Amino acid sequence: MPSCPHPRREQARSWLYRIKPLVTHEPYRPLNFPAENLTAEFSTGIVTPNQLRWKPFPYPSEKVDWVRSLFTMCGSGSAAAKEGFAIHMYTANDSMGDSCLSNADGELLLVPQDGTLLITTEFGILEVAPTEVCVIPRGVHFKVELPDGCARGYVLELFQSRFQLPDLGPIGSNCLAAPRDFASPVAWFQDTDGPFTILHKLEGKLFSCQQAFSPFNVVAWHGNYVPYKYDLNRFCPINAVAFDHPDPSIFTVLTAPSPIPGCAVADFVIFPPRVNATKNTFRPPYYHRNIQNEFMGLIKGVYEAKRDGFQPGGASLHLCMTPHGPDTATYEASIKESAEALLKLEGTLAFMFETHMTPRTTPQALGSPCIDRDYYQCWMGLRKHFVHPGGAAAASGSGGGGADALGASTTALGSGSGAGIGGGDVDAGAGGAAGASNGGGRGGEGGGVAASSNGEAAVVQLANGVAALAAT
Repeated sequence: MPSCPHPRREQARSWLYRIKPLVTHEPYRPLNFPAENLTAEFSTGIVTPNQLRWKPFPYPSEKVDWVRSLFTMCGSGSAAAKEGFAIHMYTANDSMGDSCLSNADGELLLVPQDGTLLITTEFGILEVAPTEVCVIPRGVHFKVELPDGCARGYVLELFQSRFQLPDLGPIGSNCLAAPRDFASPVAWFQDTDGPFTILHKLEGKLFSCQQAFSPFNVVAWHGNYVPYKYDLNRFCPINAVAFDHPDPSIFTVLTAPSPIPGCAVADFVIFPPRVNATKNTFRPPYYHRNIQNEFMGLIKGVYEAKRDGFQPGGASLHLCMTPHGPDTATYEASIKESAEALLKLEGTLAFMFETHMTPRTTPQALGSPCIDRDYYQCWMGLRKHFVHPGGAAAASGSGGGGADALGASTTALGSGSGAGIGGGDVDAGAGGAAGASNGGGRGGEGGGVAASSNGEAAVVQLANGVAALAAT
């Protein structure tokens, strides 16, 4: 895998030494399974710019194993074209017994939220608890047993690409997820005769066949195409220590590259316990829109940007250029002076599947009784905190002092910071010059600050010799 020539550094393959080959089985037959719950083709999915959120999915009242509990939330592309991905939820309360699954559609990332998964694979056994994750490569046979009696969690399925560690760039050679902390199973075999059911997923459809011996009959193996697990508590986060926000890419555990440089089919990002020491900074994730699409889940605790409503086992989805951010309660608490104290984020673990491909939501996800149709209300209580320079009279005027003329006093800063717009004085770093009219922006360090208030565009020469165009 793959069968065609690839650069050696990209090749993945394993040799398995079996008691009996898997080719010895009865013919496959379509499985009687509610196809509306499992989707691998999203051309007819639903796109909406609305912010979406789901409450935790309840456990079923009847016995349902891991495979039959899979519930597709959204995705992009199709398994048939080997393009895109799918996101599923699972809520199971029964072990798979003498059956197993081989997924021909893609690689699976399992993120348990409640209940441990005991996963038997052709390569050996992996025990995966909440705060751990597991990756099952395309085509590997596995079964899921539930030591705790039930389990709930999330699944990211890649129709294309494979998961790998992200490049660290200027971070260097340390931090984030370390290769040494990923664990693959030790060879384990089952030499047992008897009827075994082999489930095979192909283009989102399930097939089954009977086999007279255990598929887990591998006595030894070698290679690099293997299942593995990772303990998220081993992730070494980095963060800003002075002010402002780095992008969430600094929390990337695994990435699945796309053919477009800098764009991933999907990134797996976590928001782990850590310390926030920034000053003069709105510490929660800021209100934003961007070209990426974000599916979030919560494994435990309270997510730092949503104090209410976002529960462990729940999920949210925000598509490209849809504005989102902290709820009202989080915002109001974060602008108080007491929020400047050293902040220890403890007892929480949220994650995000981030992708440049637009996810299409399935009808069953939009029609689920777990969908939070009042999600948008969490922002409706946000209040204005802006104080106009010069008081109410200035607020009702026009031009440079009016509320609609924010561009009248733009300041472009040098090598230390960006530009700020609004009331107040201009702060410049050592050696810098400042210019303002009717108030100005606020800057950080660095020299070479210039501003124009005559309503024309000004070319600002920065301290590092690069010219910037500031609309003023």
